[in-house]
Amino acid sequence: MKILVIGAGYVGMANAVLFARHNDVIISDINREKIRLINEKKSPIQDLELEEYLESGKLNLKGVMIEEAPYRKADFIVIATPTNYDEERQFFDTSSIETAITEIVKTGSQAVVVIKSTIPLGYIKELCEKFSYDNVLFSPEFLREGKALYDNLYPSRIIVSWCKGNDEMQEKAYIFATLMKEGTLKNNSDVFLMHTGEAEAVKLFANTYLALRICFFNELDTYAQEKGLKTKTIIDGMCSDPRIGHYYNNPSFGYGGYCLPKDTKQLAVQFSGIPNSIVKSIDNSNQIRKKYIVDKIAELKPAVVGIYRLIMKKTSDNFRQSNVIDMIELLNEKHIKVIVYEPMLKKPEFMGNRVCKDLQELKRDSSIIIANRCEEELADVGKKLYTRDLYDRD
Repeated sequence: MKILVIGAGYVGMANAVLFARHNDVIISDINREKIRLINEKKSPIQDLELEEYLESGKLNLKGVMIEEAPYRKADFIVIATPTNYDEERQFFDTSSIETAITEIVKTGSQAVVVIKSTIPLGYIKELCEKFSYDNVLFSPEFLREGKALYDNLYPSRIIVSWCKGNDEMQEKAYIFATLMKEGTLKNNSDVFLMHTGEAEAVKLFANTYLALRICFFNELDTYAQEKGLKTKTIIDGMCSDPRIGHYYNNPSFGYGGYCLPKDTKQLAVQFSGIPNSIVKSIDNSNQIRKKYIVDKIAELKPAVVGIYRLIMKKTSDNFRQSNVIDMIELLNEKHIKVIVYEPMLKKPEFMGNRVCKDLQELKRDSSIIIANRCEEELADVGKKLYTRDLYDRD
């Protein structure tokens, strides 16, 4: 099969490499540097498995600029462009998807279009009607930044969907699901074929549940701190129940990153007019947690608060929507001096705060060092360290 992937972010790259194991794949993007790296068999994003597979040279993969994308030659076109949450509109910004569809329609391509971007509920049906283009599938992704290709190679499930009332697309959905499964290294991946409305709901409800679970254990941790109890003892006792399980239970400063904040907000908006209590409360719980943590730090009256990394976890290469950034803003509002250690920052200041050049500078100049997740390189400053990481794991 000839597959064109639009978008060289972590979703696009993970899909391009997965398919390029057994198909001819071209990936396109607006970023010339990303395309250069791909053609040099280097990953444009931090992801160990991606780096290894690209370096192997065993992939049928080529990168081109978006204006060179061969729409008419593709059997499948996978759209994996970003859909950030627009705070003013309170909705996902789907303009990048629509730009891609406009170009596909303009060329007269007969390819099956597969949307991998995260989208609002009901979007695929609206998209098909708007462009009078019915050859569209939706296949939600469940990938972690930094582990995107791994999660594609060993998927928890594969979901491909088509618009209700357009059931001739079911066979094309089956073919695409088969292509995905062919690229995996897991023999028993569950495959679900369904209508787009259900698939759109699976994506948003799944991420919202994960955000809810994070909030639950963070509120448990807040309670334990206020009552002088041992959080870990409570969690260990609770999570031994197999119905609860030992996962996603490590307290933190709050959830953040690219997916959970925007997906929970989008779902809450789409519950408008529908009775609910839990869904609309999740984002509020997350904000309360960050304020609580900052208040606890302020009680210690630190002269200087050191920030250890802005990224959410060590496998990530960006800090979009990082919970730590919100905490810096809250600390600044309390007029607490802040210094930041983040090797990815090139400028001398971040949000008006000094950026440390190296870790030793942070350790030397900070009264307290806050870290969302512990790392071995902080072991020698345990007395200065403030974290709610109880298990030293992602």
